Formats: sequence, C-alpha cells, structure tokens
Amino acid sequence: MFVFLSKMLPLFIYPTGAVFLLLILALLFCRGQKHLRIILLTTLLIIFLSGNRWLSYSLARTLEWKYLPDHTSVSAHAIVVLGGGTESNLPPRQGVEVNSAGDRMIHAADLYHTGMAPIILLSGGNVEWMDSLENSPAGDMRQILLKLNVPDSAMILQTKSQNTYEDAVFSAKILKEKGISKIILITSAMHMPRSVGLFEKQGITVIPSPTDFTVTEDGWRRMFSPNLETFLTNIVPNSSSIGLTTSVMKEYIGMIVYRLQGWL
Repeated sequence: MFVFLSKMLPLFIYPTGAVFLLLILALLFCRGQKHLRIILLTTLLIIFLSGNRWLSYSLARTLEWKYLPDHTSVSAHAIVVLGGGTESNLPPRQGVEVNSAGDRMIHAADLYHTGMAPIILLSGGNVEWMDSLENSPAGDMRQILLKLNVPDSAMILQTKSQNTYEDAVFSAKILKEKGISKIILITSAMHMPRSVGLFEKQGITVIPSPTDFTVTEDGWRRMFSPNLETFLTNIVPNSSSIGLTTSVMKEYIGMIVYRLQGWL
C-alpha cells in the first residue's frame, strides 16, 4: 500500500494532477454561472482525455506500431538518420548531448558496423528563429557517431533542412546525385509514418528502421492489468501522457498539412 500511495498521491501535487483536481472541485461546488461550468467541464475533459495513459498509449500505438522492426537482415545503399536526437554544444554543456531520441545515432552506428550500408547521411539543419546557428543537428549527430567509431569518411551531412519535408527533399537530392535509390531510414517510431511517405514521394525506396519507441509490447499488456492500482495510475492525468498525446497530434496534423500541400 505504501508503494502505491507513494506513486499515486504525488500525481495530485504535480501541476497537471493539481489542475485536474481543482477543476473537479470547481464543478462540484460551483453553482450557477452555466457558461463558466461549461468552460470548466470542457477544460476538465481535455485534461482527462489527453492525460490518461490509456488514450495516449492507444494513440501513440497507431503510429509507432505501423512500421515494426524487421529482425531479418536488411541492406541498402545508405542509412539516413533524421535529426532531433541531439542537443548542441552550448554552455554550460561540456559537449554535444543526446536527448530521448538519441538512440537514433546508436542504432545507426549498430547498422553501419554490422555492414547494413556503407554510408550514413545525417539530415538536419537549424531553424533560424529558433536554434543557435553555431551548430546544426547533422553536425551534432556527426560528433556522436565519431565517438561510436563511425569513420568521418562514411558520413554525409545535409544541413539545409528545417522540417521533415525538407529533410526528404534535400536528402533525396544528395542521394540521387550519388546514384543511391534505396535507404534504411532511421527516426523515432512515432515520426516514421510521415517520414516514409515523404521520402517515397521523392522516389526513394525506403526500409524503415524505427527507434525511440514509447509503447512496448510489455507496456501495452500491463495497461490492461486487472488491479486497482494499475487502473488508478493509468486513469489519473499526468504530464507525460499529455506530452505523448500532444506529440501524436503533431504527427497527424503534420500529415494532414503535408497532404494538403501535395508533399505526401
């Protein structure tokens, strides 16, 4: 019981859980002011739906499990790694750092060292109004891969792109100039469906090799564990689930916008 309470009670202290609890109290004790109650109820529903683990995992699974890893041996003319897994060498950092998507570089190095492809194309430029212009994501990935014993001669940097569409366009241009038409594409599992479509639109044959999974088979099974503790911790909104739902929404909105633009 202590372990359960130690995990459950803080959920109502963290900002998301605290707001959720206050909204419930406001609805219970607020009398009159019909429009205010409608606004409170709508806010409560948004937080509840986006913040419970059942919905966020279910949504994420529709994207992450679309291209599950193929455990058979594959090969291609090049490996393409999309940026987003690094943090630039800016003080007080002591060097280039990896974030939650940093396994993109680890996976790329593994594939290279096992002979899946002789070249790694690193794709990612800076957004001028958002990022420091001193370093590019492609350049940062290069620093990490050098530490993973990938030779500099095996890497190509594409530093112009500012979004996934440009990743595909500028990378495809470099690949075609080198006579490369088949690639192993590495990016986060949630980002893979949109990325595959963009590269295929450019006439590139894609072997998806996703990484950075949020929803695992074990985690999915445990979602439906028939005990009260699991039920309560899954249903109470939390910031990580809201963040996951937001990421899923970003991907689906991106797909809609890209289709309207004719990019997919």
